[in-house]
Amino acid sequence: MASGPYDEFAPNHAAISPHSDWVQPPLPPEYIALRHGFFKEQGLDVSVNIPTPWDGVLDALADESADMALGGIWVPTMYRDRVQNYTVFAQIANRCPLAVLGRGNRQNFKLSDVAGKTVLMKSGGGASVGLFFKMLLGENGVDPRSVDYIQDLDGIMLGNLFQGGMGDYFVTDNLSALAMAAKNPEVTIQMEMVTQGDVPWSVYYRETETITPEVLDAQKRFCIALKKGIDWVLSHDAETFRDELAELFPNVAVEVAISVTNQFRREGMWTSTVIPQKAFDRWQVGLTGACLVKEPLLYEELVDAELAVEAETVNVARLEKPVEIRL
Repeated sequence: MASGPYDEFAPNHAAISPHSDWVQPPLPPEYIALRHGFFKEQGLDVSVNIPTPWDGVLDALADESADMALGGIWVPTMYRDRVQNYTVFAQIANRCPLAVLGRGNRQNFKLSDVAGKTVLMKSGGGASVGLFFKMLLGENGVDPRSVDYIQDLDGIMLGNLFQGGMGDYFVTDNLSALAMAAKNPEVTIQMEMVTQGDVPWSVYYRETETITPEVLDAQKRFCIALKKGIDWVLSHDAETFRDELAELFPNVAVEVAISVTNQFRREGMWTSTVIPQKAFDRWQVGLTGACLVKEPLLYEELVDAELAVEAETVNVARLEKPVEIRL
């Protein structure tokens, strides 16, 4: 699904440029919304283009070849009042989709175990992996400076090096971690970070100065369709849409994709298009600790949640609409 360039925003066409934080397990609800025609129901023709390198999403927003970007909220956070202002209007992933891999069958892993160790962290798709893991260490009383990191290399390269003996732990996306552990009995998953609380992991945003009433209308319809995709995934066991998961993740055994998807369904990865205030504030503290901003941004500075909230109301109304029974 590739989006082509066009000169101006078309209210009935949404071209999305996601960066690589997104190109991992958090995306099934949007994929389902595309496949099942939920966007078309809202009069939207949605296409997706994944640029390489990932920061091409910002160029796509600037030249209007994309109507929105999808990725980590850390990008619009650090750009705010420095280079370009972006407005975040919805989320798709409500939790972190990473995992910590270790060696052997060690039980009762604690984050304090990584102190004094070397941790490999996948990169190449943005900074979210390191940002979240270091924040999580700090939240659990572990000084991030007590750990040595190798994080400026591609995830596949680091995965091979880890299996070859480099480092003590490897932080990567949950799907890749599960696939690696299934193939290699020498490595085990020590922690799945989807269990570590809410955070607005993948969000939709656009240049603030380009937002018009027509854009807002299209964004609202987008949120309605996306929420329908979320609700659909939450109401269907992943086994029932295994063919679509196989298509979505062609390089991963479908049983692994099913397992991860069902876990994410249980653990709150996909809940709502509305970004929770508490989750936003938590992430801002982490981004401040990483020196991306001098102090945490206020929710209202970066997020316009009105459209997503209205979309939730539309979906709830549809779910609660009484059924007329004629005798």
